[in-house]
Amino acid sequence: MLVLMAGLPGTGKSTLARELAGRTGGCVIGKDEIRAAIFSPHDVEFSTSQDDFVMEVMLSSAAYLLRKNPARLIFLDGRTFSQGYQRERVIAFAAELAQPWRIIECVCTDESARRRLDLEPDPAHPAGDRSFALYLEVKARFQTITHPKTVVSTDQPLGECVAHGLAALQ
Repeated sequence: MLVLMAGLPGTGKSTLARELAGRTGGCVIGKDEIRAAIFSPHDVEFSTSQDDFVMEVMLSSAAYLLRKNPARLIFLDGRTFSQGYQRERVIAFAAELAQPWRIIECVCTDESARRRLDLEPDPAHPAGDRSFALYLEVKARFQTITHPKTVVSTDQPLGECVAHGLAALQ
């Protein structure tokens, strides 16, 4: 199963994906980690075209893992999936692989995102463009997810978020 971890920057997508993968034997494939592995620091652009390229690498990686174990859960992380074409690409890819898919959309208050991104930033996070300004920019152009989805409020304790996410994967 392919699981799209959707949501604005700083909404807890990576934290929830790691927890869910750990509890299900799944695998997190992260855009930011793949970008950092492929491109040297001076070649990193944080552009849509580079994001789209890295997404294709993520999908190829997912296909490889799913060929080995079709029952495995693959969490696609690091992309906001803020645009319809991004979600449609993964859904079409899932159909090509005859795999089910789920969308988990992480949400939180603006204040929580601001605190996570600007006041308590994660220095180990590989995305160098994470900021509250980016959060607001992506929020302004976020296309509503019209596909079936599970919305998880990451303002709740992590245990509650994980329980909600696990229920969505059934």
